Amino acid sequence: MSDTVALLQAALQALTPEHLEIQDDSAAHAGHAGARSGGGHYDVLIVSSRFAGLNSVARHRLVYATLGDLMKTRVHALAIRALTPEEL
Repeated sequence: MSDTVALLQAALQALTPEHLEIQDDSAAHAGHAGARSGGGHYDVLIVSSRFAGLNSVARHRLVYATLGDLMKTRVHALAIRALTPEEL
């Protein structure tokens, strides 16, 4: 597990996920401008009751806010699937 994946997992615990998967797709983007500057490409599946009543934009905003500075320093691209337990 990469350091960034561990940091993402730790930060996303604030959303009390019932399920969390993070895939590091950075190797597939080697040479890309964001990858050259140190930012990785990640795919996140997070299942949390915290998403209940929120539309997809609000869910994504909540994830971005939870990740805070990681979005500026460690992450160049983030694909998010944010679901409630009932949607899984």
